[in-house]
Amino acid sequence: MKIIETPLPGVFEFQANPHEDARGLFTRLYCPDTFRDAGIDFTSTQINLSTNTRKHTLRGLHFQDPPFAEAKLVRCVKGSVWDVAVDMRPGATLGMWHAVTLDAKAMNAVLLPEGVAHGFLTLTDDADVLYQMGRSYTPGHGKGIRWDDPDLNISWPNMHNVMSEQDANLPSWRAVLEQSGLERPEHE
Repeated sequence: MKIIETPLPGVFEFQANPHEDARGLFTRLYCPDTFRDAGIDFTSTQINLSTNTRKHTLRGLHFQDPPFAEAKLVRCVKGSVWDVAVDMRPGATLGMWHAVTLDAKAMNAVLLPEGVAHGFLTLTDDADVLYQMGRSYTPGHGKGIRWDDPDLNISWPNMHNVMSEQDANLPSWRAVLEQSGLERPEHE
């Protein structure tokens, strides 16, 4: 597998290197040894699946604060999604975002370290997203940021058709910063 650095520290895209023959394809999607050799500290402890019936379903932006923060290896196993990471960690990249199109046929994935908010917009009907989590989920500690916050200025490729009421009512980036005691970075 090929590991691609992104502008956000600790956020990596992984591209599969499938072997193809008359039977079909075979590829390695996750290997702790490969991660360790690349200096990436991630071990999968829980696996979650998000099924999404309709194109342009939006989920997120979700995160959990320490000590319940979650690292995730995210891949689309059916269809395609536009996957977004927003840096919530103190430092120069706080509030910066990066997006990757995850596609089942491409077999790519994105690793989101602890302290990064996550969301996605489905680009196809029947898009299934698999999450390999770095820790087990702890109920009651989930947080989020509005998907359309003007301070984040995320360039979503399309408008959503489907969104949960909970996601539609998430707080603004400024409110989350104030609540967390974080200072706005100079790049804004």
